[in-house]
Amino acid sequence: MKSVLKLATFVIVFTMGYSISAQTVNPRDFDNYRQPDQRGVNVFEPQKDTLTTFENLYVRIGGAFALQYQALDNENSGVTPLGEVGSNFNLATANLDLDVALYDGVSMHLRTYLSSRHHNEPYVKGGYFQIDKLDFIQEGFLGDLMSHTTIKIGHMENNYGDTHFRRTDNAEAIYNPFVGNLIMDSFTTEVGAEVYYNTGNGFFGMLGFTNGKLNQSVEESNGTTGGAAFLAKLGYDKQLSDDLRVRLTGSLYNTGYAQNVYLYSADRAGSRYYDIMQDATATSDNFRSGRFDPGFKNQITAIMINPFVKYGGLEFFGTVELSSGKALSETDRRNTEQYAGEAIYRFGEKENVFVGARYNTVSSELASGDDVSINRFQLGAGWFMTKNVLMKAEYVNQQYNDFAAGDLLEDGQFDGVMLEAVISF
Repeated sequence: MKSVLKLATFVIVFTMGYSISAQTVNPRDFDNYRQPDQRGVNVFEPQKDTLTTFENLYVRIGGAFALQYQALDNENSGVTPLGEVGSNFNLATANLDLDVALYDGVSMHLRTYLSSRHHNEPYVKGGYFQIDKLDFIQEGFLGDLMSHTTIKIGHMENNYGDTHFRRTDNAEAIYNPFVGNLIMDSFTTEVGAEVYYNTGNGFFGMLGFTNGKLNQSVEESNGTTGGAAFLAKLGYDKQLSDDLRVRLTGSLYNTGYAQNVYLYSADRAGSRYYDIMQDATATSDNFRSGRFDPGFKNQITAIMINPFVKYGGLEFFGTVELSSGKALSETDRRNTEQYAGEAIYRFGEKENVFVGARYNTVSSELASGDDVSINRFQLGAGWFMTKNVLMKAEYVNQQYNDFAAGDLLEDGQFDGVMLEAVISF
Protein backbone atom coordinates (compact mmCIF):
# COMPACT_ATOMS: atom_id res chain seq x y z
CA MET A 1 0.00 0.00 0.00
CA LYS A 2 2.82 2.43 0.86
CA SER A 3 4.53 1.82 -2.46
CA VAL A 4 1.26 2.45 -4.30
CA LEU A 5 0.74 5.74 -2.44
CA LYS A 6 4.33 6.80 -3.18
CA LEU A 7 3.82 6.08 -6.86
CA ALA A 8 0.50 7.95 -6.87
CA THR A 9 2.11 10.93 -5.15
CA PHE A 10 4.91 10.99 -7.74
CA VAL A 11 2.45 10.86 -10.63
CA ILE A 12 0.33 13.63 -9.12
CA VAL A 13 3.28 15.93 -8.49
CA PHE A 14 4.73 15.24 -11.95
CA THR A 15 1.45 15.79 -13.78
CA MET A 16 0.62 18.90 -11.75
CA GLY A 17 3.82 20.49 -12.97
CA TYR A 18 3.08 19.45 -16.55
CA SER A 19 -0.55 20.55 -16.30
CA ILE A 20 0.28 24.00 -14.96
CA SER A 21 2.76 24.50 -17.78
CA ALA A 22 0.36 23.22 -20.43
CA GLN A 23 -2.58 25.27 -19.19
CA THR A 24 -0.49 28.44 -19.09
CA VAL A 25 0.44 27.98 -22.74
CA ASN A 26 -2.87 26.64 -23.98
CA PRO A 27 -5.79 27.01 -21.52
CA ARG A 28 -8.86 25.24 -22.88
CA ASP A 29 -11.55 22.71 -22.16
CA PHE A 30 -11.45 19.06 -23.12
CA ASP A 31 -13.16 17.65 -26.21
CA ASN A 32 -16.27 15.49 -25.67
CA TYR A 33 -16.06 16.09 -21.95
CA ARG A 34 -18.52 16.75 -19.13
CA GLN A 35 -17.54 19.89 -17.28
CA PRO A 36 -17.06 19.29 -13.52
CA ASP A 37 -18.98 22.44 -12.57
CA GLN A 38 -22.41 24.00 -13.11
CA ARG A 39 -21.97 23.60 -16.88
CA GLY A 40 -22.15 19.82 -16.35
CA VAL A 41 -25.61 19.93 -14.75
CA ASN A 42 -28.17 18.01 -16.85
CA VAL A 43 -25.40 16.60 -19.04
CA PHE A 44 -25.61 12.86 -19.52
CA GLU A 45 -23.41 11.20 -22.13
CA PRO A 46 -20.89 13.83 -23.34
CA GLN A 47 -21.81 15.56 -26.59
CA LYS A 48 -20.26 13.84 -29.60
CA ASP A 49 -18.25 16.47 -31.48
CA THR A 50 -15.95 15.84 -34.43
CA LEU A 51 -14.14 19.16 -33.96
CA THR A 52 -10.85 18.94 -32.13
CA THR A 53 -8.61 21.29 -30.18
CA PHE A 54 -5.82 18.74 -29.69
CA GLU A 55 -2.29 20.06 -30.13
CA ASN A 56 -0.16 17.88 -27.86
CA LEU A 57 -0.34 15.76 -24.72
CA TYR A 58 -2.46 17.70 -22.22
CA VAL A 59 -3.18 16.90 -18.58
CA ARG A 60 -6.08 18.43 -16.69
CA ILE A 61 -6.12 18.12 -12.91
CA GLY A 62 -9.46 18.57 -11.21
CA GLY A 63 -11.22 17.50 -8.07
CA ALA A 64 -14.09 17.96 -5.70
CA PHE A 65 -14.69 18.58 -2.01
CA ALA A 66 -17.93 18.14 -0.06
CA LEU A 67 -18.92 18.66 3.56
CA GLN A 68 -22.32 18.10 5.22
CA TYR A 69 -23.96 19.15 8.44
CA GLN A 70 -26.40 16.42 9.47
CA ALA A 71 -29.40 16.91 11.76
CA LEU A 72 -31.41 13.69 11.50
CA ASP A 73 -33.48 11.62 13.92
CA ASN A 74 -34.27 7.91 13.61
CA GLU A 75 -36.68 5.50 15.26
CA ASN A 76 -38.07 1.97 14.95
CA SER A 77 -40.39 -0.38 16.86
CA GLY A 78 -37.89 -0.57 19.71
CA VAL A 79 -37.60 -4.37 19.71
CA THR A 80 -34.09 -4.10 18.30
CA PRO A 81 -32.43 -0.94 19.67
CA LEU A 82 -31.24 1.65 17.18
CA GLY A 83 -28.00 3.55 17.53
CA GLU A 84 -28.64 7.13 18.63
CA VAL A 85 -27.68 9.99 16.33
CA GLY A 86 -27.27 13.70 16.98
CA SER A 87 -26.48 16.82 14.97
CA ASN A 88 -22.96 17.55 13.75
CA PHE A 89 -20.65 17.59 10.75
CA ASN A 90 -19.86 14.47 8.74
CA LEU A 91 -16.43 13.48 7.50
CA ALA A 92 -15.38 15.73 4.62
CA THR A 93 -14.99 13.86 1.33
CA ALA A 94 -12.61 14.64 -1.52
CA ASN A 95 -11.92 13.44 -5.08
CA LEU A 96 -8.94 13.81 -7.39
CA ASP A 97 -9.55 13.68 -11.15
CA LEU A 98 -6.95 13.30 -13.87
CA ASP A 99 -8.05 13.82 -17.48
CA VAL A 100 -5.46 13.40 -20.20
CA ALA A 101 -5.69 14.23 -23.90
CA LEU A 102 -3.37 11.55 -25.27
CA TYR A 103 -3.87 12.05 -29.00
CA ASP A 104 -6.34 13.59 -31.41
CA GLY A 105 -9.62 11.91 -30.40
CA VAL A 106 -8.06 9.79 -27.64
CA SER A 107 -8.31 10.62 -23.93
CA MET A 108 -8.16 9.07 -20.47
CA HIS A 109 -10.06 9.72 -17.26
CA LEU A 110 -9.06 8.57 -13.77
CA ARG A 111 -10.84 9.30 -10.48
CA THR A 112 -9.32 8.73 -7.05
CA TYR A 113 -11.23 9.05 -3.79
CA LEU A 114 -8.87 10.93 -1.48
CA SER A 115 -11.27 10.61 1.44
CA SER A 116 -14.63 8.87 1.67
CA ARG A 117 -16.99 7.64 4.35
CA HIS A 118 -15.87 4.05 3.80
CA HIS A 119 -12.12 4.70 3.51
CA ASN A 120 -10.12 7.55 4.97
CA GLU A 121 -7.12 6.62 2.80
CA PRO A 122 -6.88 7.35 -0.96
CA TYR A 123 -7.98 4.64 -3.39
CA VAL A 124 -8.84 4.54 -7.07
CA LYS A 125 -12.53 4.51 -7.97
CA GLY A 126 -11.87 3.69 -11.63
CA GLY A 127 -11.03 5.10 -15.02
CA TYR A 128 -11.39 4.62 -18.74
CA PHE A 129 -9.77 5.09 -22.13
CA GLN A 130 -12.04 7.02 -24.55
CA ILE A 131 -11.69 6.87 -28.33
CA ASP A 132 -13.55 9.37 -30.54
CA LYS A 133 -11.25 9.07 -33.57
CA LEU A 134 -9.03 6.36 -35.06
CA ASP A 135 -6.45 8.77 -36.48
CA PHE A 136 -3.75 7.00 -34.45
CA ILE A 137 -4.14 4.13 -36.98
CA GLN A 138 -4.25 6.40 -40.02
CA GLU A 139 -5.47 9.95 -40.40
CA GLY A 140 -9.17 9.86 -41.31
CA PHE A 141 -9.41 6.10 -40.71
CA LEU A 142 -13.15 5.17 -40.65
CA GLY A 143 -13.84 8.88 -40.30
CA ASP A 144 -17.50 8.72 -41.32
CA LEU A 145 -18.20 5.96 -38.78
CA MET A 146 -16.21 7.57 -35.97
CA SER A 147 -17.97 10.91 -36.48
CA HIS A 148 -20.92 9.17 -34.81
CA THR A 149 -19.12 6.60 -32.61
CA THR A 150 -17.40 6.66 -29.23
CA ILE A 151 -15.59 3.74 -27.59
CA LYS A 152 -14.88 3.52 -23.86
CA ILE A 153 -12.71 0.81 -22.29
CA GLY A 154 -11.69 0.49 -18.65
CA HIS A 155 -12.52 -0.43 -15.07
CA MET A 156 -15.16 2.23 -15.01
CA GLU A 157 -18.56 3.49 -13.96
CA ASN A 158 -20.85 1.56 -16.27
CA ASN A 159 -23.62 3.35 -18.15
CA TYR A 160 -26.72 1.63 -16.78
CA GLY A 161 -29.63 4.05 -16.55
CA ASP A 162 -29.51 7.84 -16.29
CA THR A 163 -29.63 8.16 -12.50
CA HIS A 164 -25.87 7.70 -12.18
CA PHE A 165 -25.37 10.95 -14.13
CA ARG A 166 -27.30 12.90 -11.43
CA ARG A 167 -26.09 11.06 -8.34
CA THR A 168 -23.43 12.12 -5.88
CA ASP A 169 -20.14 10.30 -6.48
CA ASN A 170 -18.32 10.71 -3.17
CA ALA A 171 -17.30 14.40 -3.28
CA GLU A 172 -18.63 15.02 -6.81
CA ALA A 173 -22.01 16.32 -5.61
CA ILE A 174 -22.41 19.33 -7.88
CA TYR A 175 -24.73 17.56 -10.38
CA ASN A 176 -27.14 16.28 -7.70
CA PRO A 177 -29.92 18.75 -6.77
CA PHE A 178 -30.40 16.82 -3.51
CA VAL A 179 -28.02 15.57 -0.84
CA GLY A 180 -28.88 11.86 -0.90
CA ASN A 181 -28.97 9.48 -3.87
CA LEU A 182 -31.90 7.16 -4.58
CA ILE A 183 -32.91 4.51 -2.03
CA MET A 184 -31.76 1.74 -4.37
CA ASP A 185 -28.56 3.24 -5.75
CA SER A 186 -27.95 1.67 -9.17
CA PHE A 187 -24.23 2.14 -9.65
CA THR A 188 -21.32 -0.17 -10.37
CA THR A 189 -17.73 -0.13 -11.62
CA GLU A 190 -16.70 -3.17 -13.66
CA VAL A 191 -14.04 -3.99 -16.24
CA GLY A 192 -15.49 -3.77 -19.72
CA ALA A 193 -16.12 -1.80 -22.88
CA GLU A 194 -18.97 0.35 -24.18
CA VAL A 195 -19.63 1.44 -27.76
CA TYR A 196 -21.86 4.47 -28.41
CA TYR A 197 -23.49 5.51 -31.67
CA ASN A 198 -25.08 8.95 -31.99
CA THR A 199 -27.15 9.56 -35.12
CA GLY A 200 -26.83 13.32 -34.81
CA ASN A 201 -30.60 13.94 -34.85
CA GLY A 202 -31.31 13.07 -31.22
CA PHE A 203 -31.29 9.27 -31.30
CA PHE A 204 -28.42 7.29 -29.79
CA GLY A 205 -27.60 3.81 -28.57
CA MET A 206 -25.00 1.99 -26.51
CA LEU A 207 -23.88 -1.64 -26.24
CA GLY A 208 -21.48 -2.84 -23.59
CA PHE A 209 -19.98 -5.91 -21.98
CA THR A 210 -18.24 -6.26 -18.62
CA ASN A 211 -16.89 -9.13 -16.55
CA GLY A 212 -19.65 -8.53 -13.97
CA LYS A 213 -17.18 -8.08 -11.10
CA LEU A 214 -16.54 -5.13 -8.80
CA ASN A 215 -13.56 -6.76 -7.09
CA GLN A 216 -11.21 -8.17 -9.69
CA SER A 217 -9.65 -11.60 -9.14
CA VAL A 218 -8.33 -14.59 -11.11
CA GLU A 219 -9.42 -17.08 -8.46
CA GLU A 220 -11.80 -19.76 -9.67
CA SER A 221 -15.18 -20.64 -8.19
CA ASN A 222 -17.26 -23.50 -9.60
CA GLY A 223 -14.57 -24.00 -12.23
CA THR A 224 -14.62 -20.41 -13.57
CA THR A 225 -13.10 -17.03 -12.72
CA GLY A 226 -16.45 -15.29 -13.26
CA GLY A 227 -19.21 -14.52 -15.72
CA ALA A 228 -20.20 -11.53 -17.79
CA ALA A 229 -22.69 -8.68 -17.82
CA PHE A 230 -24.41 -7.20 -20.87
CA LEU A 231 -25.44 -3.54 -20.99
CA ALA A 232 -27.57 -1.71 -23.52
CA LYS A 233 -29.16 1.71 -23.78
CA LEU A 234 -31.41 3.35 -26.35
CA GLY A 235 -32.44 6.95 -26.14
CA TYR A 236 -33.60 10.20 -27.64
CA ASP A 237 -32.27 13.55 -26.42
CA LYS A 238 -32.90 16.78 -28.27
CA GLN A 239 -33.28 20.50 -27.69
CA LEU A 240 -36.54 21.00 -29.57
CA SER A 241 -36.62 24.77 -29.05
CA ASP A 242 -34.81 27.44 -27.06
CA ASP A 243 -36.97 26.56 -24.05
CA LEU A 244 -37.78 22.86 -24.47
CA ARG A 245 -35.50 19.85 -24.15
CA VAL A 246 -36.80 16.27 -24.16
CA ARG A 247 -34.91 13.10 -23.29
CA LEU A 248 -36.12 9.51 -22.91
CA THR A 249 -33.89 6.47 -22.38
CA GLY A 250 -34.27 2.78 -21.69
CA SER A 251 -31.40 0.75 -20.22
CA LEU A 252 -30.67 -2.92 -19.60
CA TYR A 253 -28.19 -4.66 -17.29
CA ASN A 254 -28.19 -8.44 -17.51
CA THR A 255 -25.95 -11.20 -16.18
CA GLY A 256 -26.00 -14.97 -16.42
CA TYR A 257 -23.81 -16.71 -13.90
CA ALA A 258 -21.66 -14.28 -11.94
CA GLN A 259 -19.70 -14.90 -8.78
CA ASN A 260 -20.87 -11.80 -6.94
CA VAL A 261 -22.63 -8.88 -8.66
CA TYR A 262 -22.75 -5.53 -6.85
CA LEU A 263 -25.19 -3.49 -8.94
CA TYR A 264 -26.91 -2.07 -5.85
CA SER A 265 -23.99 -2.14 -3.43
CA ALA A 266 -20.95 -1.16 -5.50
CA ASP A 267 -20.64 2.38 -4.16
CA ARG A 268 -17.66 2.12 -1.83
CA ALA A 269 -17.83 5.82 -0.98
CA GLY A 270 -20.92 5.41 1.20
CA SER A 271 -24.30 6.99 1.83
CA ARG A 272 -24.83 10.64 2.75
CA TYR A 273 -27.01 9.68 5.73
CA TYR A 274 -24.40 8.75 8.33
CA ASP A 275 -25.14 6.17 11.07
CA ILE A 276 -28.86 6.12 10.28
CA MET A 277 -30.94 3.00 11.07
CA GLN A 278 -28.00 1.08 12.53
CA ASP A 279 -28.04 -1.53 15.27
CA ALA A 280 -26.98 -0.01 18.57
CA THR A 281 -24.83 -3.08 19.25
CA ALA A 282 -23.12 -3.13 15.84
CA THR A 283 -19.34 -3.12 15.98
CA SER A 284 -18.82 -1.86 12.42
CA ASP A 285 -20.22 1.07 10.46
CA ASN A 286 -22.88 0.34 7.85
CA PHE A 287 -21.47 2.84 5.36
CA ARG A 288 -24.49 2.39 3.06
CA SER A 289 -27.01 3.29 5.78
CA GLY A 290 -30.28 4.69 4.47
CA ARG A 291 -30.06 2.72 1.23
CA PHE A 292 -31.61 -0.59 0.24
CA ASP A 293 -29.87 -3.54 -1.41
CA PRO A 294 -32.21 -6.36 -2.51
CA GLY A 295 -29.34 -8.84 -2.19
CA PHE A 296 -29.18 -9.89 -5.84
CA LYS A 297 -25.75 -11.40 -6.42
CA ASN A 298 -26.37 -13.67 -9.40
CA GLN A 299 -28.45 -13.81 -12.59
CA ILE A 300 -29.60 -10.19 -12.42
CA THR A 301 -31.89 -8.62 -15.00
CA ALA A 302 -32.50 -4.92 -14.46
CA ILE A 303 -34.36 -2.47 -16.69
CA MET A 304 -34.45 1.27 -16.12
CA ILE A 305 -36.51 3.88 -17.97
CA ASN A 306 -35.72 7.58 -17.46
CA PRO A 307 -37.75 10.47 -18.87
CA PHE A 308 -36.30 13.99 -18.63
CA VAL A 309 -38.07 17.18 -19.70
CA LYS A 310 -36.80 20.72 -19.25
CA TYR A 311 -38.93 23.69 -20.18
CA GLY A 312 -37.33 27.01 -19.33
CA GLY A 313 -36.20 26.70 -15.73
CA LEU A 314 -38.61 23.87 -14.88
CA GLU A 315 -37.40 20.29 -15.22
CA PHE A 316 -38.70 16.81 -14.46
CA PHE A 317 -36.63 13.66 -14.12
CA GLY A 318 -38.18 10.26 -13.56
CA THR A 319 -37.03 6.72 -12.84
CA VAL A 320 -38.82 3.43 -13.39
CA GLU A 321 -36.65 0.45 -12.48
CA LEU A 322 -37.66 -3.21 -12.59
CA SER A 323 -35.11 -5.79 -11.46
CA SER A 324 -34.94 -9.45 -10.56
CA GLY A 325 -32.23 -11.81 -9.40
CA LYS A 326 -31.11 -14.04 -6.58
CA ALA A 327 -28.28 -14.75 -4.22
CA LEU A 328 -25.97 -17.67 -4.99
CA SER A 329 -27.62 -19.70 -2.23
CA GLU A 330 -31.16 -19.14 -3.59
CA THR A 331 -32.93 -21.29 -6.15
CA ASP A 332 -35.73 -18.87 -7.14
CA ARG A 333 -35.48 -15.35 -8.49
CA ARG A 334 -37.03 -12.43 -6.62
CA ASN A 335 -38.39 -9.12 -7.91
CA THR A 336 -37.81 -5.52 -6.88
CA GLU A 337 -39.31 -2.30 -8.22
CA GLN A 338 -38.18 1.28 -7.80
CA TYR A 339 -39.96 4.47 -8.84
CA ALA A 340 -38.81 8.05 -8.43
CA GLY A 341 -39.91 11.44 -9.69
CA GLU A 342 -38.30 14.81 -9.10
CA ALA A 343 -39.31 18.30 -10.12
CA ILE A 344 -36.73 21.09 -10.06
CA TYR A 345 -37.17 24.78 -10.77
CA ARG A 346 -34.01 26.73 -11.59
CA PHE A 347 -34.04 30.51 -11.71
CA GLY A 348 -31.79 33.53 -11.67
CA GLU A 349 -29.84 35.04 -14.56
CA LYS A 350 -27.73 31.87 -14.93
CA GLU A 351 -30.19 29.46 -13.27
CA ASN A 352 -27.86 29.54 -10.29
CA VAL A 353 -30.65 29.09 -7.71
CA PHE A 354 -33.00 26.12 -7.56
CA VAL A 355 -35.71 24.49 -5.47
CA GLY A 356 -37.14 21.02 -5.91
CA ALA A 357 -38.85 17.94 -4.54
CA ARG A 358 -38.36 14.20 -5.05
CA TYR A 359 -40.49 11.18 -4.15
CA ASN A 360 -38.84 7.75 -4.23
CA THR A 361 -40.33 4.36 -3.41
CA VAL A 362 -39.00 0.79 -3.48
CA SER A 363 -40.98 -2.47 -3.20
CA SER A 364 -39.14 -5.77 -2.86
CA GLU A 365 -39.48 -9.41 -1.98
CA LEU A 366 -36.77 -10.33 0.52
CA ALA A 367 -34.92 -13.64 0.65
CA SER A 368 -37.04 -14.42 3.72
CA GLY A 369 -40.20 -14.23 1.57
CA ASP A 370 -41.43 -10.99 3.17
CA ASP A 371 -42.70 -8.23 0.89
CA VAL A 372 -41.46 -4.85 2.11
CA SER A 373 -41.46 -1.26 0.89
CA ILE A 374 -39.51 1.92 1.61
CA ASN A 375 -40.73 5.44 0.86
CA ARG A 376 -38.69 8.63 0.84
CA PHE A 377 -39.66 12.28 0.38
CA GLN A 378 -37.09 15.01 -0.14
CA LEU A 379 -37.32 18.80 -0.39
CA GLY A 380 -34.22 20.55 -1.64
CA ALA A 381 -32.82 23.96 -2.46
CA GLY A 382 -29.47 25.14 -3.75
CA TRP A 383 -27.40 28.16 -4.71
CA PHE A 384 -24.44 28.17 -7.10
CA MET A 385 -22.32 30.90 -5.52
CA THR A 386 -20.03 30.50 -8.51
CA LYS A 387 -20.06 27.85 -11.23
CA ASN A 388 -17.67 25.81 -9.03
CA VAL A 389 -19.25 26.34 -5.59
CA LEU A 390 -22.67 25.01 -4.57
CA MET A 391 -24.56 25.30 -1.28
CA LYS A 392 -27.45 22.84 -0.77
CA ALA A 393 -30.11 22.18 1.84
CA GLU A 394 -32.44 19.20 2.08
CA TYR A 395 -35.29 17.95 4.23
CA VAL A 396 -35.65 14.17 4.07
CA ASN A 397 -38.25 11.75 5.47
CA GLN A 398 -37.83 8.01 4.91
CA GLN A 399 -40.20 5.28 6.14
CA TYR A 400 -39.80 1.48 6.24
CA ASN A 401 -42.95 -0.63 5.85
CA ASP A 402 -43.85 -4.30 6.51
CA PHE A 403 -40.48 -5.44 7.82
CA ALA A 404 -40.74 -8.52 10.07
CA ALA A 405 -41.35 -8.28 13.78
CA GLY A 406 -38.06 -7.83 15.57
CA ASP A 407 -36.26 -6.66 12.45
CA LEU A 408 -34.10 -3.57 12.93
CA LEU A 409 -36.20 -1.77 10.30
CA GLU A 410 -39.61 -2.72 11.76
CA ASP A 411 -41.66 0.52 11.83
CA GLY A 412 -38.44 2.32 10.98
CA GLN A 413 -38.21 5.98 10.05
CA PHE A 414 -35.69 8.77 9.85
CA ASP A 415 -36.15 12.44 9.06
CA GLY A 416 -34.46 15.80 9.40
CA VAL A 417 -32.30 18.33 7.64
CA MET A 418 -29.04 18.04 5.71
CA LEU A 419 -26.83 20.97 4.66
CA GLU A 420 -24.03 20.46 2.14
CA ALA A 421 -21.25 22.60 0.67
CA VAL A 422 -19.67 21.44 -2.60
CA ILE A 423 -16.60 22.63 -4.49
CA SER A 424 -15.88 21.07 -7.88
CA PHE A 425 -13.39 22.09 -10.52
